[in-house]
Amino acid sequence: MTAATEIVIRDAEEFEQENIAQVMLEAYQQYAFDLPQSRWEEYRDSIRNSVYGNGPYARLVAVLDGVIVGSVQLFLSSEAAYGRPELGIHAPIIRLLAVSPAYRGRGIATLLIREAARRAVLLGASTLHLHTSDMMASAVQLYERLGFERAYETDMRNGETLVKGYRLDLPSTPLLDRVV
Repeated sequence: MTAATEIVIRDAEEFEQENIAQVMLEAYQQYAFDLPQSRWEEYRDSIRNSVYGNGPYARLVAVLDGVIVGSVQLFLSSEAAYGRPELGIHAPIIRLLAVSPAYRGRGIATLLIREAARRAVLLGASTLHLHTSDMMASAVQLYERLGFERAYETDMRNGETLVKGYRLDLPSTPLLDRVV
């Protein structure tokens, strides 16, 4: 009888950038059909470039059997995350949560969000933010199930797309009950 394989959440290493980019693009490929081709190409390039930039405070990866199967980026403000200080978010923000489609349904996204929330608490933050759109319906369901609530004042537009702000109140979230 073999032991169950554990999913490990840890900081990404620089040499893993290309693997992370591949997982992210694989995860986000499903949206290629929801966007005009030029918008998808712009989004795809933005996703790829995010892996190589210096913007995030942390890049977290989910590793299973030595293979990166998910990732998320943690930023410290709306200026760092989006170059948009006018949103007024001076708290951690997660971006580009991605889980390889072959590994979905195993709680990997929740583990990544939990670790990002734990780190936000360690930084002294009382909230964790994110942005998403209606085309990411399954992600919205996950966020709401984990306790994120709409933060309408942080909504923004990306072309024709309404990008909705969400906020998690860290002191009251059960997401961290067994972790911090």
